[in-house]
This record gives sequence, C-alpha cells and structure tokens, in this order.
Amino acid sequence: MSVRIIVGAQWGDEGKGKIVDLLSEHADIVARYQGGANAGHTIVHGNKKYILHLIPSGILHSSVHCVIGNGVVIDPVALMDEIRMLESLGVNIDGRLHISHKAHLIMPYHKMLDQAREKLAGSIGTTGRGIGPSYIDKAQRVGIRIVDLLDRDVLAAKLRTNFEEKSAILEALYDAEPIDIDRLIEEYMAFDTQIDPFITDTTSFLHQAIKDGKSILAEGAQGALLDLDHGTYPFVTSSNPTSGGACTGLGIPPTSIRDITGVVKAYSTRVGNGPFPTELNDNIGELLRSEGHEFGATTGRSRRCGWLDIPALRYSCMINGITEIALTKLDVLGVLDEIKICTGYRIDGKPTRYFPADVGSLERVTCDYITMPGWKCALDGVRSFEALPAAAQEYVSTIERLLETPVTWVSTSPDRDDTFRR
Repeated sequence: MSVRIIVGAQWGDEGKGKIVDLLSEHADIVARYQGGANAGHTIVHGNKKYILHLIPSGILHSSVHCVIGNGVVIDPVALMDEIRMLESLGVNIDGRLHISHKAHLIMPYHKMLDQAREKLAGSIGTTGRGIGPSYIDKAQRVGIRIVDLLDRDVLAAKLRTNFEEKSAILEALYDAEPIDIDRLIEEYMAFDTQIDPFITDTTSFLHQAIKDGKSILAEGAQGALLDLDHGTYPFVTSSNPTSGGACTGLGIPPTSIRDITGVVKAYSTRVGNGPFPTELNDNIGELLRSEGHEFGATTGRSRRCGWLDIPALRYSCMINGITEIALTKLDVLGVLDEIKICTGYRIDGKPTRYFPADVGSLERVTCDYITMPGWKCALDGVRSFEALPAAAQEYVSTIERLLETPVTWVSTSPDRDDTFRR
C-alpha cells in the first residue's frame, strides 16, 4: 500500500505537473482530487510540450492509469478538447482514464455567473471558467453530477430547476442573455455518450488498488495558500488543494497516505489579486517573470513575482504535513547577482510567529530578509547536487535548514530529465 500526495506549497504554479510526470514513472495510478480546468500543468517531453488542465499528467506514461476524482468539477468542453489533443499526439487513453461518476459538472451558466461577477468591483481575480459557481451549487446541493447524465428525465428536471434560478439572477443582476435550456439538455446527453467509456466508481477502484498494494500518486491543482479554508481568504480557490483534500476528493482514508511531497518554486509567484508579502514590483520582478516564463498555462495571465517566503512555506508544511520538498525552477535564479530569502514577518514593527489569518494583517507585513550570493550561470544539464555551483548548493541547503524539511528533488531546467533526487 503506497499513496503519495503531491501538493503545491505556495500559491500554485510551482511546477507540480513536471514532478507528477517524473514520479509517475514508478506509479500505477495518478489521481486528481480537486479543482477544475482553471489549473494548467505544463510538461515537456523531448520536443513536445503538453498542457493539461483536467487529466493527470501521468497519462503520458503508457502503463499508468489516471483518475479524475469526485472532488474535481468537470467542464465537458475542456475535457473533450483535452482528450482529443492527447489522441492527436498519439497518447492512447483507452482503458486508462477513469472519471468519477460523483464528479460535478460545470454548466454554461456557471461560466456566465463567474465572468459577470468578475466584472464587479472587488473581484478576486478568478479565471472566469465557472469553477466557483459550480462548487457553490455543489455546497447548495443543487449541482449536476455525472451520474445524473444516466437518466434523461432526472437531468432535465435538475437543469430546469437550476435554469429558473440562474436565469433570473443573470438577467436581473447582470443583464445577460437567456439560456436555451433544451439545447443545453441535448448537449449534455451527447457529452454522456462521449465519456461513457471512462465513467467509473473511482472510490471503489482506488480502494481495490490500495488493497492490492498498488502505488498511487494523488495530485491537486493550485497551491496550499489558495486553499478555501487555510489560504489567504477571500483570495483563494473554491476547493481544498491541501493534502486533506485528497481524502475527501478521492474517497481514500488518511491511513492509506505514506508521503506528502510539497512542490516549491525557488522563488514566489502569485496570479490574480491578494496579499503577497515578498512581491517585487521592480526590474528584478520583471526579470524573474521573463526568465521564468511566468505566464499562466491556462489563461496566459502574468504572474506576480517575489522572493522565496519561508514563513508562508513553514505554514504550508504544517497544514499539509509535508515530508519532503521538490524544488523547481532553481535555474531561473541564475541570472541574479544576489538572492534574498524572507525569513520572518513583522506586523506593525513587531515580529510574528504565525502566518496571519486575515488579509488586513498580511497586507501590513514587512519582511526580514537574508541575502545570499547568486551563481550567475545556467544550470541546464545539471543532474546531481554535487554538480551544482557552490552558491546554488548553499541556497538549497539554506531552504532545507530554514524549513526543517528535506529537499529531496531539485529541478534545473524545464526539461523533464533535468530533475534529480538528492
């Protein structure tokens, strides 16, 4: 029995897809446990680049089975586009993709509500892809699940009930165009036919795999600091990307989990609005954005960039129970003469031991920094710790010491082969 959870330890975009892809070589199953098509995992295989939004990146390994769990909200259009993209690139998914019959669906009215709300003042900077409104319906117990597609009458009744409420909101508050409910029913019945071969009781599938001693990787989307309960609320996602979300999002017991790998970018980035203590609004921030190609894989939005934030990472290690760290994008820092690490927070001039729970306090944070020398060279092709420049070795060792958590994986370029285990 072996379940390893891969979590993003910052605000997302840490390079989880590359680490999952790497570790998938030795896994039997890769299972996605939350989020929707607002997440984008970029994987480079040779001269091919794959951007996956819903299907776990383990699908690129022919022997690996991939699960989309009940905690994921599924956009049918995005899912079918992804399936067709993989097939066009010669990736065979037959018998290898398993989609939970309990997963909720994103409907067109969810996207319309999301986009309309984002136009209002005080938006949180969502992708507008209907993720939040779909989770709202799930919590209100009016969501449409994949299992509802099995009965046309049940689907039609649920959709018509939702349609009346959503249409009234869209027309009254946002002056939106009315939805054609009959066409919507036909579209989703057609979708059911397309995905029927993949629909599975994934909870039973995973429990049998655990019983059989299979190796399972559970992956989340976004990052721990965007967690609905434990992130920088309200500037968070609508689900739980922290490690605890794997149990509810897949239906696996906590007792089945062996390791929790936290993926950490060698600096910090954040997309959208919200507090960001180490943000660099200067030429260094621009340089990191340019060198790190810090633009969203899903939306193309620019990522805000800043120094590595140890207080935030200590908090992330605590709430996730991280047992090891995979450090990504170390190569990006190779253009800098010196590198800073935030080692502590002060609020109104006083040191604080804890990661602030409220946005107001986090926005008032000032950071204590240490400064380290840069290594001023490329790291492409470096595949061992000993081959790293001395300054890069010291940077990795300092992170390990400050977090009191081993850095066991290091990535030195976008190429999947330029990642080594210490």
